[in-house]
Amino acid sequence: MIIVGEKLNGSIKSVAQAIQSRNAEFVRDLATRQLEKRADYIDICSGVPEQDAEVLGWMIDLIQTDHPGVRFSIDSSNPDTILSCMQKCRNPGMINSVSLETGKIEKILPVAAEMKEWNIIALLMDNNGIPVTVEKRMENFENLIVKTKEFGIAENRLFIDPLVFSVATTPESFLNFINTSKQIREAHPDIHIISGLSNISFGLPYRKAINHAFLIGAMLNGMDSAIMDPLNGDMLGGIYATEALTNIDEYCIEYLDAYRDGMFGI
Repeated sequence: MIIVGEKLNGSIKSVAQAIQSRNAEFVRDLATRQLEKRADYIDICSGVPEQDAEVLGWMIDLIQTDHPGVRFSIDSSNPDTILSCMQKCRNPGMINSVSLETGKIEKILPVAAEMKEWNIIALLMDNNGIPVTVEKRMENFENLIVKTKEFGIAENRLFIDPLVFSVATTPESFLNFINTSKQIREAHPDIHIISGLSNISFGLPYRKAINHAFLIGAMLNGMDSAIMDPLNGDMLGGIYATEALTNIDEYCIEYLDAYRDGMFGI
C-alpha cells in the first residue's frame, strides 16, 4: 500500500495557523511524524491561493533539510504552482492532480513527459464535475489514457482516483468506486488506484468507522494507495492486516514488525 500523508494541508485549522505564522517547527515535526509512520509521500497543500507557490516552496525547503530523501505530493489547483514547486524538489514526487477539466492537464502533461520519474494523480472528472455513473467515469478514464499516451507517459506512473460522493447522500457511492476500480485494474494492471478517505463519510457521525471500512473494502477491490492520516494507528493497522490477509504480506512479516514498532492504534 502506497501512503500519501495528508496532514500538511492548509484546510486544517492548526496547519493554517502554522502557515500564517510561519511556524517552521510545527511543519517539520508534522512531516517527520508522518514519515516515521510509513508515509511514502508527504502531501503539501497551502490552502492560501494568493501565496500558494511561496508557501509550498517554504514547506519543501524546511522538510528537505531534515529529510533529504523525502518525496512530495504537490497539491494545488494552480498548474503553475505545481510546475514551479517540482523544480524545488530534490527527489521525484507526485503531481496532485490532473483531470479533464480545462486548463490544467494541458500545462502539466508536457512537463511530466520530460520529468519521467514523477507520478501523476488523475481524477476521473471533467468540466461537468464528478460523474455519477461508473460508465461516465470509465469514459473519462479512457479519455485520460488517450491524453497521457500522446505524451508517452507510462501507465505505472498514473494514480487514478475514481472519486466518491458521501454515502450519506449517494448510497451507491462506494459501489461505484469499487466497480470503477475493478474495471480499471482488470484492463490496466500497471495503473495505480488511489483515493482520499474522508469524502465518503461526510455528514455522518463517527466518521472514522466509515473511513476504515472504505479503506479495507477498497483495498480488497484494487485500490493500492491512499491519501490518508498515517498517524491514525487504527487505519494503519487496517492496512497491515489487510495486506496480511490477502498474502501481500507473506507470513505476516510486515504486520509483526509494525506491531513490534508500535505502529498500531493499541
